[in-house]
Amino acid sequence: MKKFGLFASACAFAMAVSAGGVNAADCVHKIGGIAPLSAPGTVVGGEAMRDAMLIAEKDINAAGGVLGCDVKIVIADSEGLPEKAKAIMEKLITQDGVVAVGGGYHSSVGVAAKDVANARKIPTVFAETWNDTITGDKQKYIFRIAPLSSWASATIWRYALTIDSVKKVAILTENTDYGIPAAKETTKGLEGGGKEVVTFSVDIGTQDYAGIIQRIKASKPDMIITLATGEAGYNFTQQAADAGIGPLDVVFVTGQVSLESKAYWENVPDGNRAFVQRIGLPESGFSARGKAFAKVYKAKTGKKAVESYAMEAYDSVAILAQAINEAKSTDGDAIVKALESITYNGTLGKIFFPYGTGKDPSADGKPDSWWHQWPDVALTMIQYQKEGESSGNATIVYPDVYKTGEPIINK
Repeated sequence: MKKFGLFASACAFAMAVSAGGVNAADCVHKIGGIAPLSAPGTVVGGEAMRDAMLIAEKDINAAGGVLGCDVKIVIADSEGLPEKAKAIMEKLITQDGVVAVGGGYHSSVGVAAKDVANARKIPTVFAETWNDTITGDKQKYIFRIAPLSSWASATIWRYALTIDSVKKVAILTENTDYGIPAAKETTKGLEGGGKEVVTFSVDIGTQDYAGIIQRIKASKPDMIITLATGEAGYNFTQQAADAGIGPLDVVFVTGQVSLESKAYWENVPDGNRAFVQRIGLPESGFSARGKAFAKVYKAKTGKKAVESYAMEAYDSVAILAQAINEAKSTDGDAIVKALESITYNGTLGKIFFPYGTGKDPSADGKPDSWWHQWPDVALTMIQYQKEGESSGNATIVYPDVYKTGEPIINK
């Protein structure tokens, strides 16, 4: 990666000695951004992440850019596919010349892309990839600000255990690096708490759930948990509602993409009383940077609320820009060193990485997945209790520390 370090030095030198000065736009550093912008990926999530990363680009440059130069976010479409993820990571590095990479929505994309980035010595901060193994193999150049899948799953099953009327749970999961471990972890937690569990699996991108829904209906669950990403969550929830086992009929946890309130209510008009897992606090609890981002994001997109994955995408590239400035270099090793000691006040709060080359997670009895992992992710369960309401205003029902109201439990 020497050519990028030389490029940065050349920019700094030109700015220092040129009689007329050099505009920051005359030297540009590129940061890659990965997002699913085509099916079978979560397009609505990818578009939110793209918008957020472009806002970050504008904010970074307004604050002086990186190393005196503008930053350019080069966004690549993962399509939610692991084979595509490898190809676009290679292209971002070898053809587009990025010095670091942010973004990433699907776990399968993170699992596939991380090895390419690590081999190429390109620091990568994943935004929304949950699979524990992404940080669990302790690669030098891989970081994550999304929660571990084991943490996220625990939020759902622990909440389920608080509902006495729930005796049997049906899980709808996708056959991916997110869905498979998430279903396994959720099942283990529920069964450990005395709940009966039955799991139904589908391929990513499935559109017609009629057969699965009839099997779920026949199992007579008290609760349905959806572990399917993207628009699949809309389709399954509405088709289940049409069959009489939707959110108004049983306790129903729908997919995280349902935080996109406008699209949710358009696609799932019978979606009242659905529970959704959300990363981060409600807007009233946002940091100053989070509130500033929310204002710009809502104006840009026309949305009434800000999805957590949009905030993660913003932070994933903004923290890289800060690390490059603190490292005073675009060299991969220098950026990693800066990230391992960074304190970044982002939209999601204060982000830091307590474990890495200076301190192994095992030193504190933590699993390997805590390597280069932000440990302070807020995880909540919300419920839509009014038709058409914004996810930002929905009632937080779990955990108690963030709770804003009681859940409405369907009998």
